[in-house]
Formats: sequence, structure tokens, C-alpha cells
Amino acid sequence: MIELILTATARSYFFLHRFMPTTVVIDAINSRRGLKWGVPAMLLVVPYAIAAVYCRAQIEAGGGWLNLLVLLFLWNTLKFALIGPISVLKLIAVRVREAVARRPMTRALLR
Repeated sequence: MIELILTATARSYFFLHRFMPTTVVIDAINSRRGLKWGVPAMLLVVPYAIAAVYCRAQIEAGGGWLNLLVLLFLWNTLKFALIGPISVLKLIAVRVREAVARRPMTRALLR
């Protein structure tokens, strides 16, 4: 039974990780080339927040099933709000590591 639950969880995780648009964008941002796009990606917070507010207004007008969309929009808002600062910190760490790696080479060339 535990193996069945573990298998279902793993398959759903990999399906969502591969095919959900926000996860694909987050993965692209977390690559070395994409770290510079973390702060501009934070602009996607605005449309997701507007969509959550709109769906919340529709819920109050009688659309109860939209609660799932509100949760999804708020989750995506949170992901994109956090990816900006995280990507900036990662980019600083990568640039420092690259500068430290370059330093011995430049000293050898100057001698």
C-alpha cells in the first residue's frame, strides 16, 4: 500500500513538474542563464493577484468552484514573488564564485 502511494505521489510530482507552465518558468529561472530573469518574472505577480481577486469576487456572486482557482492563483503569486529575491541571491553567489575562480588565472597572467 505504501509503495502504491509513493508511486502515485512520484508520478504526479513529475507530471506537474514537467507540464505546468509556472514550474517550467521557475526551472528556467533557476538555471545559470535564467537567473537574471528572476526580478522581471516578479511582474507576473500582478496578473495572478488580479485573477485571484476577480475569482474571489465571482465566488461571492455564487461561483463556489472557483475556490480552487483562487488557491492556484495565490500559490503562483507566492512562487513568483519569492523567485525574484531568491534568484538575485543565487546570481550574487554564482558571480562571486566565478570571480574567485578567475582570480588565480589573472594573477598568473600578470606575472
